[in-house]
Amino acid sequence: MRYLARRLLLTIPVLIGVLTLVFALIHFIPGDPVQAMLGETAAPKDVEELRHRLGLDAPLTTQYVRFMRGVAHGDLGRSLRTGQSVVSSIAERLPATAELALAAVALAVVIAIPLGVVAAVRRGSWIDHAAMVAALAGVSVPGFWLGPLLAFFFSVELGWLPVSGRGSWAHLVLPALSLGAALAAVLARMTRATLLEELSQPYVQAVRAKGASPARVVVRHALRNSLIPVVTLLGLQFGAVLTGTVVTETVFAWPGIGRLLIQSIGFRDYPMVQGCILFIAVTYVTVNLVTDLVYGTLDPRIRYE
Repeated sequence: MRYLARRLLLTIPVLIGVLTLVFALIHFIPGDPVQAMLGETAAPKDVEELRHRLGLDAPLTTQYVRFMRGVAHGDLGRSLRTGQSVVSSIAERLPATAELALAAVALAVVIAIPLGVVAAVRRGSWIDHAAMVAALAGVSVPGFWLGPLLAFFFSVELGWLPVSGRGSWAHLVLPALSLGAALAAVLARMTRATLLEELSQPYVQAVRAKGASPARVVVRHALRNSLIPVVTLLGLQFGAVLTGTVVTETVFAWPGIGRLLIQSIGFRDYPMVQGCILFIAVTYVTVNLVTDLVYGTLDPRIRYE
């Protein structure tokens, strides 16, 4: 509990730093949200009136203090584009993003762990080489290229899967595959490397000498101990999955937070952009904390003191 409390306290300056940086960047980039809302032909009087009503004519320091005070009270403001509460807008998009991120992670784990185990057990064979070539390709191919390629092949050419939107499980296949491919490649390489290291340890030789079957040696003993670095990598890469949803949701018109963020940036919707970034940052920090807590379950030798 002391470890958990200390980690939670340390997240406060991290989140404040993220919010401050995002606030500065979004306000200093070119563009006027009021002009975007009213159009280029709007009268100067109307522009000034709307800017005053939205509080955008106040000094940046005043806007910053107002924003941070609202965050402290759980109020992220209202969208400049729609007038809807930022919290409610993110809550509406959260199920779609969570569904896509979890599907991508699950798909990556289902592909990567068996692939890494087989490559480690059959080290030096053609299966090992093929698995590592596939993993290298998965790491090298960027998501913004893989997504349109999958959509063109499976949707346009073959007509097997829908190209965009959210509805049935079929709509989820291509976005999850596009988002989880790189993660699966990284996890497969890590699983192979850590499992090979564990298989060379003396305790594994002792278990084999006692007559344990090869499958029991790998799954029951070596694999469990090799999962700690894999879990670490998975926790760190979950942040990359969240940021990857920005591109994937845009390519496949997936109605999640990533697409909302891109749309908000285009309209210079300051409160919405800041709210989306805050959500991603909080999720990333939370996943890292949960990853640290899982260590103790996987390896009882770890003590948080």
